[in-house]
Amino acid sequence: MSSDQVMKVLVYSDDASTREKVRLAIGRRPAPDLPLAEIIECATQAKVIQLLDSGEIDVAVLDGEAQPAGGMGVSRQAKDEVFDCPPICLLIARRDDRWLANWSRADAVVAQPIDPMVMADTVADLMRTRSAGRLTAH
Repeated sequence: MSSDQVMKVLVYSDDASTREKVRLAIGRRPAPDLPLAEIIECATQAKVIQLLDSGEIDVAVLDGEAQPAGGMGVSRQAKDEVFDCPPICLLIARRDDRWLANWSRADAVVAQPIDPMVMADTVADLMRTRSAGRLTAH
């Protein structure tokens, strides 16, 4: 992927400060070998599903504590219903929630409070996974 391309990263949380923390942690380019990350924020389950269904999202970061629809349930729904669902990173409030993240079929998990380096590295890995999947699909 050339450096002038952009990958779209969806960030879902009903909490604007959580979305901001994720956006700032990811930055414009989470790793030098990746294209720019265009952050698309949303606060409702309906919008998440609409955006994922569009096929334009490359990676999704979902807040497991979002209300009224938590990211774990949204992740599971997306993995069941969205064709070619992009990789999903789930934000969890407690490390003990990892088993729920496994149930949700999330591709990666980041525990809160958000460590910016961990968040950027995790999203970068998912962006690489998505890029590799698209290259081999053609």
